[in-house]
Amino acid sequence: MRVKICGITNYEDAMVAIEAGADALGFVFYEKSPRYISPLDAKQIIKKLPPFVEKVGLFVNVDAQIINSYIQESGCTLAQLHFETPDELYEQLFVPYIKVIRAKEAKDISQYSDEYRLVDAYCEAYGGSGKRLNIEWFKDIDCSKIILAGGLDPQNVASLKEYGFYGVDVSSGVEISHGIKSEEKVKEFIINAK
Repeated sequence: MRVKICGITNYEDAMVAIEAGADALGFVFYEKSPRYISPLDAKQIIKKLPPFVEKVGLFVNVDAQIINSYIQESGCTLAQLHFETPDELYEQLFVPYIKVIRAKEAKDISQYSDEYRLVDAYCEAYGGSGKRLNIEWFKDIDCSKIILAGGLDPQNVASLKEYGFYGVDVSSGVEISHGIKSEEKVKEFIINAK
């Protein structure tokens, strides 16, 4: 399983994740999040990172112009869209993106089943809530294009291997406090996921 460590706010945490084997890092460009980072601050981290690591910018309720400019300004390589958007928005994006399904019930996880997507538990706030999805929903469905998020931690991630998820995404499950990662938890999470 591929692993994304989300909510990166400093270079040290980014390097801990990369050295432990993370495939992707997430930078939260949502100002109401306790893990918010400005595109300029993200750029200061990203420009020092080694190659071949996906840098993902997370967006909530913004237009295509902001997504395009923040991705370009920060040096991120992928936009993660945590909101329902009209189809026109996708057409206006000049950057690669992934849609996020905020699942309330089992049928929600089948949305966009022909494309790679991130599936998170629905909650009023966006991202990093630690709320877990009902894993039973994923029995007997093709999970090979699903990145699972929500309520994951070093203890429960290994139990997901049988489902064949493309990847997992963790934020609060490997933190000491909002936006500050635990080196020990990050390493343990990645070992258990892979």
